[in-house]
This record gives sequence, C-alpha cells and structure tokens, in this order.
Amino acid sequence: MTASLDFLLPPGLSATEPPEARGMARDAVRLMVSRSDAEPGHHHFSDLPRLLEPGDLIVVNNSATLPAAVRLDRLAVHFSTARNDGTWLVELRRRTSKASEPYAGGEPGEWLPLPGRATLRLIERETPRLWRAELDRDVQAYLRVHGTPIRYSYVERDWPIEAYQTVFATVPGSAEMPSAARPFTAELVTALVARGVGIAPITLHTGVASPEKDEPPYAERYEVPASTARLVNLTRANGGRVVAAGTTVVRALETAAGADGLVSAAAGWTGHVVTPEGGVRAVTGLITGLHEPRSSHLLMLTAIAGRPALARAYEEALRAGYLWHEFGDTHLILK
Repeated sequence: MTASLDFLLPPGLSATEPPEARGMARDAVRLMVSRSDAEPGHHHFSDLPRLLEPGDLIVVNNSATLPAAVRLDRLAVHFSTARNDGTWLVELRRRTSKASEPYAGGEPGEWLPLPGRATLRLIERETPRLWRAELDRDVQAYLRVHGTPIRYSYVERDWPIEAYQTVFATVPGSAEMPSAARPFTAELVTALVARGVGIAPITLHTGVASPEKDEPPYAERYEVPASTARLVNLTRANGGRVVAAGTTVVRALETAAGADGLVSAAAGWTGHVVTPEGGVRAVTGLITGLHEPRSSHLLMLTAIAGRPALARAYEEALRAGYLWHEFGDTHLILK
C-alpha cells in the first residue's frame, strides 16, 4: 500500500461495455456500501432510495460529455479542457489496434491536419502529457461532426455518445463522462425525490484522465450555483447528509466551502486536490465508481472514508468481482 491504495486489478474486472449491452438497466449495476467500521454491504444501485434518509441531499454534476476524440490515420487527438483565451488543452495519442496509447511526439508550432479540413496548432506543453493548442474553428461544433467519445483499451468497441451521458447532462463541456452518475435513471430520481431525498446540481467539466498515468488532477472549470450552496448548508444544518455523486462534485463543493464548512456560490477554475491531510468540510458521503490503483481519486476517497475502511472496501470489491471503470459497478461511502 502507498499513500493512495496500491493493488493489482485483474483484467477480468474491467467493464468492457455498458450494462445495457449486458441486458441490464443502468441502475441494475452493483452498489457496495461502506459505513465507517462496518463490513461493506452489497446492493444494486436501484436500492439507493432505501439506503438514504429523508432530508439527505445528493449533489450531481450536470456536465454533458463531448465526443472529444478525433482520429487521424496514426494519431488521435483528445480534446480535454477549454481555456479562457479560446485555446484548448489536448492530449496526443498513438492509435493502436485496440484503442490508443500515450504519444510523446509533437513540437511547439507544429500544425496537425484534422478531418474536415481543420487544422490544429500546437502552441506549447502545458504538462508532460498535455499540449495547449488552437483549432481553426469552434471546437464543440467541430467535435459534434468529427468527434467520437474517448475510449480506452479496456472498452472493446465504440459506443454512441448517448452511452456516455448521464440523466443530468445539460451543460456540454466534459472530455470524459462524470461516470458516477451514470446509473441514475429518471425513475430512480423520481423514487429518491418521493423518499424525501433532495437533488441539486453543480457543473464541473472533466478533462482527460489517461489511465496509463498516475498524476494529480489539473485545474478544471466549475460552477456551484447559489441555490445548490443554500441546499447544502440547509441540509447540514438540519442533520442531513450531503452525498456527492462523483469525485467531480466533491472537488467543486470543497472548493466552494469555507473553513467552517459552509458552501458559497462560486465559479471559475479549481485546482483543489482533496487529500486525507486536508480532509473534507462540506461533503459527508460519496457515490463513486471503483478507481485505478494509486490514482489521486483514492486520496479523496481516503479523506472521506478513512484509510482502513477504504482498504477493506477495495479488498471486498476485488473478492466479490465488482467491475471497474465508467461502465462498471459503484460504491457508496457514508461517513
């Protein structure tokens, strides 16, 4: 074990296709529940209403996924994050028979011809993996015509962009799906509201998160509306739990939280990284997927669950054959 959990993920535990392709409803994926020192419990995502209490609040990310990958003959360009000056952060990847792998090439000032007679100019490296680049036309409009959803090698074939949207997706901007909310359905949302569980949105546009790299997240654009901030504070004041649907929601809420845990309306860029040392102030629960060994997301999970409980949960998930990645199973952590 390292500061963030280290373990061996067997290839057979990667979800290779959406649950619908396996004849399941979205909310039929498995849901493991962790509660402090208790042994993890096993459920299905459709059980969520009875696992929460009236007066609890689920905060969701309403960012919609872009078809952010553009394929050339030998390379793929993954559009990650829109910058304020109109440039984008992009990742260059070498195409393989299965999907793509990191590509270390590229030079500042280089022009890449893209499908549809578009041209991408590499400006400079922003990180060892990401370039700041400029497309000669509107990126989102271009991607709607020439892009495809980002897919890594554990997913065996392309799926339409609808497979990468959550029921809450209304604001386009994410390079990769805010996947913790994928199992929600309209029927499940109705059941939660009927139970007395509130639902409130934030927006955080996710960038690319290459699975081959173990690196901290970089700055992402976010917004916490005033109405959501009020609901979070009211829920906490009334003794309810604030359950984030995804690590993106935790990042946004913790960025907008003061030292006293009160959340204010906020928008802009967040580089906030949640760690066990810094802890969490606003969030008291988390719905999330199962994360890669040593990933920075596991530090966030440790901050919420505590290291012993998280290690116990991942040991149980491996033993019970839970499925990893965006089309896989889920984990509910309650403090």
